[in-house]
Amino acid sequence: MKLITFARADTAQHVGALADGGRTIVVLQAGALAMDGAPSPLFTDMLAFLRGGVVARDKAQAVVEYVTGHGLPDAAIAMDEVTLLAPVPCPESIRDCMSFEQHIINSIRVVGLKKLAPIDEWIEKTFGRKRSLAYRLNKAWYERPIYYKSNRFSVVGSGAEVRMPPYTRRFDYELEWGVFIGKRGTNIPKEQARNYIGGYTIFNDFSARDIQMREQSGRLGPAKGKDFDTGNAMGPCLVTPDEVPDPYNLTMKARVNGEEWSRGTSADMHWRFEEIIAYASQAETLHPGEFIGSGTCSGAQGRGCGLEMGRFLKVGDVVELEVEGLGVLRNRVVKG
Repeated sequence: MKLITFARADTAQHVGALADGGRTIVVLQAGALAMDGAPSPLFTDMLAFLRGGVVARDKAQAVVEYVTGHGLPDAAIAMDEVTLLAPVPCPESIRDCMSFEQHIINSIRVVGLKKLAPIDEWIEKTFGRKRSLAYRLNKAWYERPIYYKSNRFSVVGSGAEVRMPPYTRRFDYELEWGVFIGKRGTNIPKEQARNYIGGYTIFNDFSARDIQMREQSGRLGPAKGKDFDTGNAMGPCLVTPDEVPDPYNLTMKARVNGEEWSRGTSADMHWRFEEIIAYASQAETLHPGEFIGSGTCSGAQGRGCGLEMGRFLKVGDVVELEVEGLGVLRNRVVKG
Protein backbone atom coordinates (compact mmCIF):
# COMPACT_ATOMS: atom_id res chain seq x y z
CA MET A 1 0.00 0.00 0.00
CA LYS A 2 0.85 3.64 -0.45
CA LEU A 3 -0.27 5.65 2.57
CA ILE A 4 -0.46 9.39 3.05
CA THR A 5 -1.18 11.94 5.75
CA PHE A 6 -3.32 14.81 4.50
CA ALA A 7 -5.39 17.76 5.60
CA ARG A 8 -8.77 18.93 4.37
CA ALA A 9 -10.67 22.16 4.88
CA ASP A 10 -11.13 21.31 8.56
CA THR A 11 -7.29 21.41 8.92
CA ALA A 12 -7.35 18.13 10.87
CA GLN A 13 -4.86 15.44 9.88
CA HIS A 14 -6.15 12.23 8.31
CA VAL A 15 -4.50 8.98 7.22
CA GLY A 16 -5.39 7.64 3.79
CA ALA A 17 -4.49 4.90 1.37
CA LEU A 18 -4.09 5.58 -2.34
CA ALA A 19 -6.43 3.82 -4.75
CA ASP A 20 -7.41 4.11 -8.41
CA GLY A 21 -3.83 4.63 -9.54
CA GLY A 22 -3.25 7.34 -6.95
CA ARG A 23 -6.18 9.52 -8.05
CA THR A 24 -8.38 8.57 -5.10
CA ILE A 25 -7.74 8.51 -1.36
CA VAL A 26 -9.49 6.03 0.88
CA VAL A 27 -9.89 7.78 4.24
CA LEU A 28 -9.01 4.90 6.54
CA GLN A 29 -10.77 6.11 9.67
CA ALA A 30 -13.97 6.89 7.79
CA GLY A 31 -13.78 3.50 6.11
CA ALA A 32 -13.22 1.70 9.42
CA LEU A 33 -16.22 3.51 10.89
CA ALA A 34 -18.40 2.44 7.97
CA MET A 35 -17.13 -1.15 8.04
CA ASP A 36 -17.09 -1.76 11.80
CA GLY A 37 -19.42 0.88 13.19
CA ALA A 38 -16.57 2.32 15.29
CA PRO A 39 -13.28 4.16 14.64
CA SER A 40 -10.00 2.23 14.81
CA PRO A 41 -7.11 3.23 17.09
CA LEU A 42 -4.79 2.07 14.28
CA PHE A 43 -5.73 5.02 12.05
CA THR A 44 -5.62 8.01 14.41
CA ASP A 45 -2.33 9.03 12.75
CA MET A 46 0.58 7.44 10.91
CA LEU A 47 2.51 6.79 14.11
CA ALA A 48 -0.40 4.69 15.38
CA PHE A 49 -0.42 2.85 12.05
CA LEU A 50 3.31 2.08 12.30
CA ARG A 51 2.97 0.90 15.88
CA GLY A 52 0.23 -1.45 14.70
CA GLY A 53 2.62 -3.32 12.43
CA VAL A 54 1.23 -6.16 10.33
CA VAL A 55 -2.14 -5.92 12.06
CA ALA A 56 -2.52 -2.30 10.93
CA ARG A 57 -1.50 -3.12 7.35
CA ASP A 58 -3.98 -5.99 7.15
CA LYS A 59 -6.72 -3.81 8.60
CA ALA A 60 -5.97 -0.99 6.17
CA GLN A 61 -6.11 -3.40 3.24
CA ALA A 62 -9.47 -4.69 4.42
CA VAL A 63 -10.81 -1.14 4.73
CA VAL A 64 -9.62 -0.23 1.21
CA GLU A 65 -11.32 -3.31 -0.23
CA TYR A 66 -14.52 -2.57 1.69
CA VAL A 67 -14.68 1.08 0.63
CA THR A 68 -13.88 0.44 -3.04
CA GLY A 69 -16.16 -2.59 -3.16
CA HIS A 70 -19.14 -0.76 -1.65
CA GLY A 71 -18.58 2.58 -3.36
CA LEU A 72 -18.74 4.66 -0.18
CA PRO A 73 -18.40 8.35 -1.21
CA ASP A 74 -17.92 9.58 2.37
CA ALA A 75 -14.77 7.47 2.73
CA ALA A 76 -13.16 8.21 -0.65
CA ILE A 77 -12.00 11.61 -1.91
CA ALA A 78 -10.03 12.89 -4.87
CA MET A 79 -6.34 13.60 -4.44
CA ASP A 80 -6.76 17.16 -5.75
CA GLU A 81 -9.13 17.98 -2.88
CA VAL A 82 -6.53 17.66 -0.12
CA THR A 83 -3.25 19.15 1.08
CA LEU A 84 -0.50 16.56 1.40
CA LEU A 85 1.56 16.52 4.57
CA ALA A 86 4.66 14.46 5.24
CA PRO A 87 3.69 10.78 5.69
CA VAL A 88 4.76 11.07 9.34
CA PRO A 89 4.48 14.82 10.06
CA CYS A 90 6.58 14.56 13.21
CA PRO A 91 8.73 11.41 13.28
CA GLU A 92 9.87 10.03 16.61
CA SER A 93 13.44 10.80 15.51
CA ILE A 94 15.48 11.42 12.35
CA ARG A 95 18.83 9.79 11.71
CA ASP A 96 20.48 10.69 8.42
CA CYS A 97 23.36 8.61 7.12
CA MET A 98 26.07 8.73 4.47
CA SER A 99 25.51 5.36 2.87
CA PHE A 100 26.63 6.08 -0.71
CA GLU A 101 30.40 5.79 -1.12
CA GLN A 102 30.66 8.04 -4.15
CA HIS A 103 28.98 10.94 -2.32
CA ILE A 104 31.62 11.02 0.40
CA ILE A 105 34.44 10.63 -2.15
CA ASN A 106 33.06 13.49 -4.26
CA SER A 107 32.52 15.70 -1.22
CA ILE A 108 36.05 15.19 0.08
CA ARG A 109 37.45 16.17 -3.30
CA VAL A 110 35.25 19.27 -3.62
CA VAL A 111 35.60 20.53 -0.05
CA GLY A 112 38.96 19.18 1.07
CA LEU A 113 41.18 18.54 -1.94
CA LYS A 114 39.85 21.35 -4.18
CA LYS A 115 42.51 21.98 -6.88
CA LEU A 116 44.05 18.58 -6.16
CA ALA A 117 40.77 16.81 -6.99
CA PRO A 118 41.61 16.15 -10.69
CA ILE A 119 44.96 14.67 -9.68
CA ASP A 120 43.26 12.43 -7.14
CA GLU A 121 40.76 11.27 -9.76
CA TRP A 122 43.69 10.38 -12.01
CA ILE A 123 45.34 8.44 -9.16
CA GLU A 124 42.15 6.46 -8.65
CA LYS A 125 41.71 5.74 -12.34
CA THR A 126 45.35 4.66 -12.67
CA PHE A 127 46.02 2.82 -9.42
CA GLY A 128 42.60 2.12 -7.91
CA ARG A 129 40.42 3.84 -5.34
CA LYS A 130 42.31 2.58 -2.30
CA ARG A 131 45.41 4.47 -3.44
CA SER A 132 43.53 7.77 -3.73
CA LEU A 133 43.72 10.60 -1.20
CA ALA A 134 39.93 10.75 -0.89
CA TYR A 135 39.88 7.13 0.21
CA ARG A 136 42.80 7.45 2.61
CA LEU A 137 41.34 10.55 4.25
CA ASN A 138 38.10 8.73 4.98
CA LYS A 139 39.04 5.24 6.12
CA ALA A 140 36.81 5.54 9.20
CA TRP A 141 33.72 5.74 6.96
CA TYR A 142 34.33 2.17 5.78
CA GLU A 143 34.39 0.83 9.34
CA ARG A 144 30.78 1.58 10.35
CA PRO A 145 27.68 3.43 9.08
CA ILE A 146 27.84 7.05 10.20
CA TYR A 147 24.82 9.24 10.86
CA TYR A 148 23.72 12.42 12.57
CA LYS A 149 20.40 13.21 14.25
CA SER A 150 18.28 15.91 12.67
CA ASN A 151 15.37 18.10 13.78
CA ARG A 152 12.14 16.09 13.73
CA PHE A 153 10.06 19.25 14.10
CA SER A 154 11.19 20.73 10.76
CA VAL A 155 9.48 18.15 8.51
CA VAL A 156 7.28 19.17 5.56
CA GLY A 157 5.57 17.19 2.82
CA SER A 158 5.37 17.20 -0.95
CA GLY A 159 4.02 20.47 -2.31
CA ALA A 160 5.21 22.47 0.69
CA GLU A 161 7.39 25.56 0.38
CA VAL A 162 10.92 25.25 1.74
CA ARG A 163 12.24 28.47 3.23
CA MET A 164 15.87 29.24 2.40
CA PRO A 165 17.56 30.56 5.55
CA PRO A 166 18.72 34.16 5.13
CA TYR A 167 22.19 33.27 6.44
CA THR A 168 23.17 30.99 3.52
CA ARG A 169 24.49 31.68 0.03
CA ARG A 170 24.85 28.01 -0.94
CA PHE A 171 21.51 26.31 -0.55
CA ASP A 172 21.41 22.69 -1.67
CA TYR A 173 19.17 19.66 -2.14
CA GLU A 174 20.05 16.02 -1.50
CA LEU A 175 18.70 13.08 -3.46
CA GLU A 176 17.79 10.62 -0.72
CA TRP A 177 15.27 8.06 0.41
CA GLY A 178 14.68 6.41 3.75
CA VAL A 179 12.82 4.01 6.00
CA PHE A 180 10.50 4.27 8.96
CA ILE A 181 10.99 1.79 11.77
CA GLY A 182 7.88 -0.33 12.20
CA LYS A 183 8.72 -2.49 15.17
CA ARG A 184 10.42 -1.90 18.52
CA GLY A 185 13.80 -3.56 18.91
CA THR A 186 17.24 -3.48 20.53
CA ASN A 187 20.46 -5.16 19.34
CA ILE A 188 18.74 -6.15 16.10
CA PRO A 189 20.73 -8.67 14.03
CA LYS A 190 21.42 -7.55 10.48
CA GLU A 191 19.77 -10.72 9.16
CA GLN A 192 16.49 -9.78 10.86
CA ALA A 193 16.63 -6.02 10.36
CA ARG A 194 14.40 -5.85 7.27
CA ASN A 195 11.54 -7.12 9.42
CA TYR A 196 11.80 -3.86 11.39
CA ILE A 197 11.17 -1.64 8.36
CA GLY A 198 7.61 -0.30 8.40
CA GLY A 199 7.76 1.66 5.16
CA TYR A 200 9.81 3.65 2.66
CA THR A 201 9.64 7.27 1.53
CA ILE A 202 11.64 9.91 -0.36
CA PHE A 203 13.74 12.37 1.64
CA ASN A 204 15.23 15.75 0.70
CA ASP A 205 17.70 16.91 3.33
CA PHE A 206 17.98 20.59 2.34
CA SER A 207 21.33 22.03 3.39
CA ALA A 208 23.04 25.38 3.89
CA ARG A 209 26.39 24.16 2.58
CA ASP A 210 28.50 27.22 3.38
CA ILE A 211 27.38 27.14 7.02
CA GLN A 212 27.67 23.34 7.24
CA MET A 213 31.30 23.42 6.09
CA ARG A 214 32.24 26.10 8.61
CA GLU A 215 30.57 24.22 11.45
CA GLN A 216 32.09 20.86 10.63
CA SER A 217 35.58 22.34 10.45
CA GLY A 218 35.17 22.62 14.23
CA ARG A 219 34.90 18.79 14.46
CA LEU A 220 31.19 18.83 15.30
CA GLY A 221 27.91 19.45 13.52
CA PRO A 222 26.10 19.88 11.25
CA ALA A 223 23.97 22.32 13.24
CA LYS A 224 22.53 25.36 11.45
CA GLY A 225 23.80 23.93 8.20
CA LYS A 226 20.89 21.50 8.47
CA ASP A 227 18.60 22.73 11.25
CA PHE A 228 16.08 25.30 10.06
CA ASP A 229 12.31 25.29 9.64
CA THR A 230 11.03 23.30 6.62
CA GLY A 231 14.49 21.81 6.05
CA ASN A 232 13.44 18.13 6.02
CA ALA A 233 11.06 17.30 3.17
CA MET A 234 9.54 13.80 3.08
CA GLY A 235 6.93 12.16 0.92
CA PRO A 236 4.75 12.01 -0.95
CA CYS A 237 3.70 8.78 0.73
CA LEU A 238 4.77 5.92 2.97
CA VAL A 239 5.14 2.80 0.85
CA THR A 240 4.77 -0.48 2.72
CA PRO A 241 7.55 -3.06 2.29
CA ASP A 242 5.38 -5.48 0.30
CA GLU A 243 5.28 -2.86 -2.49
CA VAL A 244 9.10 -2.74 -2.70
CA PRO A 245 10.29 -6.31 -3.26
CA ASP A 246 13.83 -5.24 -4.23
CA PRO A 247 14.69 -2.00 -2.42
CA TYR A 248 18.26 -2.04 -3.71
CA ASN A 249 17.42 -1.74 -7.39
CA LEU A 250 15.54 1.56 -7.57
CA THR A 251 16.31 4.37 -10.00
CA MET A 252 16.59 7.77 -8.28
CA LYS A 253 16.45 11.19 -9.96
CA ALA A 254 16.53 14.87 -9.03
CA ARG A 255 15.17 17.67 -11.21
CA VAL A 256 15.42 21.43 -10.69
CA ASN A 257 12.86 23.44 -12.66
CA GLY A 258 12.28 20.39 -14.84
CA GLU A 259 15.97 19.89 -15.69
CA GLU A 260 17.55 16.67 -14.51
CA TRP A 261 20.49 17.44 -12.24
CA SER A 262 21.02 14.04 -10.61
CA ARG A 263 20.47 10.38 -11.36
CA GLY A 264 21.50 7.29 -9.45
CA THR A 265 20.38 3.98 -8.07
CA SER A 266 19.79 2.52 -4.63
CA ALA A 267 22.00 -0.37 -5.74
CA ASP A 268 25.01 1.87 -5.05
CA MET A 269 24.40 1.98 -1.29
CA HIS A 270 27.58 0.81 0.44
CA TRP A 271 25.76 0.68 3.78
CA ARG A 272 22.28 -0.79 3.42
CA PHE A 273 19.39 -0.07 5.77
CA GLU A 274 19.68 -3.49 7.40
CA GLU A 275 23.28 -2.76 8.40
CA ILE A 276 22.36 0.73 9.59
CA ILE A 277 19.48 -0.59 11.71
CA ALA A 278 21.72 -3.23 13.25
CA TYR A 279 24.37 -0.63 14.07
CA ALA A 280 21.97 2.03 15.39
CA SER A 281 20.17 -0.47 17.62
CA GLN A 282 23.32 -1.55 19.47
CA ALA A 283 22.50 -0.95 23.16
CA GLU A 284 19.76 1.46 21.99
CA THR A 285 16.08 0.71 21.46
CA LEU A 286 14.57 1.72 18.13
CA HIS A 287 10.87 2.60 18.15
CA PRO A 288 8.12 2.64 15.51
CA GLY A 289 8.03 5.99 13.76
CA GLU A 290 11.77 6.67 13.87
CA PHE A 291 13.17 7.62 10.46
CA ILE A 292 16.51 6.69 8.88
CA GLY A 293 17.68 8.53 5.75
CA SER A 294 20.05 7.05 3.21
CA GLY A 295 22.23 10.07 2.63
CA THR A 296 22.90 11.50 -0.82
CA CYS A 297 22.61 9.11 -3.76
CA SER A 298 25.74 9.45 -5.89
CA GLY A 299 27.37 6.82 -8.04
CA ALA A 300 28.36 5.86 -11.55
CA GLN A 301 25.21 7.42 -13.05
CA GLY A 302 25.60 10.90 -11.55
CA ARG A 303 26.09 13.20 -8.58
CA GLY A 304 23.30 13.51 -6.04
CA CYS A 305 23.53 17.08 -4.77
CA GLY A 306 24.60 20.54 -5.88
CA LEU A 307 27.71 20.57 -3.70
CA GLU A 308 29.28 17.84 -5.80
CA MET A 309 28.66 19.83 -9.00
CA GLY A 310 29.16 23.41 -7.83
CA ARG A 311 25.48 24.19 -8.53
CA PHE A 312 23.19 25.64 -5.88
CA LEU A 313 19.53 26.53 -5.50
CA LYS A 314 17.96 29.97 -5.65
CA VAL A 315 14.63 31.38 -4.52
CA GLY A 316 11.85 30.22 -6.84
CA ASP A 317 13.47 26.92 -7.84
CA VAL A 318 11.23 23.85 -7.85
CA VAL A 319 13.04 20.70 -6.74
CA GLU A 320 11.64 17.27 -7.60
CA LEU A 321 13.05 14.03 -6.27
CA GLU A 322 11.78 10.84 -7.87
CA VAL A 323 12.44 7.32 -6.63
CA GLU A 324 11.16 4.37 -8.60
CA GLY A 325 8.00 3.00 -7.00
CA LEU A 326 7.87 5.69 -4.30
CA GLY A 327 6.57 8.65 -6.30
CA VAL A 328 7.76 12.24 -6.68
CA LEU A 329 8.60 14.65 -3.82
CA ARG A 330 8.16 18.22 -5.05
CA ASN A 331 9.05 21.44 -3.18
CA ARG A 332 9.50 25.10 -4.11
CA VAL A 333 12.29 27.17 -2.54
CA VAL A 334 11.12 30.49 -1.13
CA LYS A 335 12.80 33.30 0.74
CA GLY A 336 13.18 32.61 4.44
